[in-house]
This record gives sequence, structure tokens and C-alpha cells, in this order.
Amino acid sequence: MEMFNSRRITNIGVMTAVYVAATILCSPLAYGDVQFRVSEMLMLLCYFNKDYIISMTLGCFIVNLWSPLGFIDVGCGTVATVIAAVLIYALRNKTNLFVVSLFPVLTNGLIVAAELKYVYGLPYWLSAGSVALGEFVCVSILGVIIVNALRKNKGFMKLITAGNENARKEVRS
Repeated sequence: MEMFNSRRITNIGVMTAVYVAATILCSPLAYGDVQFRVSEMLMLLCYFNKDYIISMTLGCFIVNLWSPLGFIDVGCGTVATVIAAVLIYALRNKTNLFVVSLFPVLTNGLIVAAELKYVYGLPYWLSAGSVALGEFVCVSILGVIIVNALRKNKGFMKLITAGNENARKEVRS
């Protein structure tokens, strides 16, 4: 069984805090039927290190405590994040960064749209499209561009894989 050392725990905590801070900074745009949650681009870190599944899950859980959708977003929104993060990590060796960036787009689009329909009575498919569009812009466009640029930096790669030696070996170039 793989152990969590202090460095891994610290990395998980720091990335959780970055997700929360980034969401709070853009909070007027982070909730509702049109969402531009720039913190979601951090989901792509799960491609490189499974520890970030925990960070993204905790970060989403924490910020959704303040969601205008109420407690339903804490549960359902967090589940959408877990599903997307696990899929990103599980399929990292079978596809590229852009393809895995579509998992948060799909899970958030479908699950958050159901929340919006339940809470506000908004049309499901219109909400799914608008949430997915915001997620696509933040993760699949901005996130992929930024992460692809950063992954050329050995210092960045060492930082995001720190504490998890297996992650460095598993990363596809």
C-alpha cells in the first residue's frame, strides 16, 4: 500500500487551497447556469498525479459549501468532480491531455444541469450546454494551453509529481 508522506500531504493541501482561492476570486462567475470556474483547469493535474484527485475533490467540496444551489451542489457537484478526476487519471496513458480535458466538461455539464433543473427549474439541455461551454473554455482551451506550456518546464513537472515517484515514471511525454 502506497503511503502518504508529509510532502504528498502538503502538495494535496496546497493544491486544494489553490483551487478554493481561485474559485473564490472568480466566484461571481463560478456558479449558476453559466460557469467560468477557472480553477477547473487544475483538474488537468490529475493527468500527471493521482494525488490531485484528492485535492480537486476537497477543493470542490469546500467551495460548493457556498454555492447558491445549496447543499445539493456540495454532493452532486463534488461527485461530478470525482468522476472526472478519476477518468482523467485512469485514461491518461490511453489518450492525450485534450481528450481527458473533456471529462470535466461532460460530467459538470450533465450533473450540474440536473441540479439547475431541480433547484431553479431551468431547461436541462440548455443548462447542460451553458455549463459545458464554460467548462470547455476554462479546461479544454485555457487549461490545455497553459498545462501544455508548463509541462515543458522540468521544474513544474518535478513540483506537480513531487512525493509520488510513480507519477514521474507514468507521465507520457
